[in-house]
Amino acid sequence: MSNQTATIEKTLVGGWTPYGPVTAEDKKVFDEALAGFVGVQYTPQSVSTQVVAGKNYRFKCEATLPGPEPIQWEAIVEIFQPLPGQGKPHITGITKL
Repeated sequence: MSNQTATIEKTLVGGWTPYGPVTAEDKKVFDEALAGFVGVQYTPQSVSTQVVAGKNYRFKCEATLPGPEPIQWEAIVEIFQPLPGQGKPHITGITKL
């Protein structure tokens, strides 16, 4: 293994993946974490993940505030999914872009 390959592998361990398409599994985690969430509606457009003692998600979303004249913007919805048997996925942060 070259030094360059070793450096790349060390950088990726615990790092965030590039944003990519939202899979059915990702959407399931997103929906479970936002169950019962009221007000702004978030629609995931892409996702980045980080493996920790569980899994962190950063969903790049289209946010919509419903009403007679809906207001839209982009946001990052951060979710943590604990290891199996240790709880349900939950929102850890929402950042307006």
